[in-house]
Amino acid sequence: MAQLKITQTRSVIRRPQKQKDTVRALGLRKLNQSVVQTDTPQIRGMIAKVHHLVTVEEVK
Repeated sequence: MAQLKITQTRSVIRRPQKQKDTVRALGLRKLNQSVVQTDTPQIRGMIAKVHHLVTVEEVK
């Protein structure tokens, strides 16, 4: 399966609790931290909910 590199680029301060929880569930804890996740519909849905806080790159 394809892999996605997800980087938190904006802070979760002053964001709704659901967005904070989603960023945390993606495995992100700090600003500018990156994680690699498999490309699944569930991960894509989570990214869609917080697309304004993260950047996504496809890893080969």
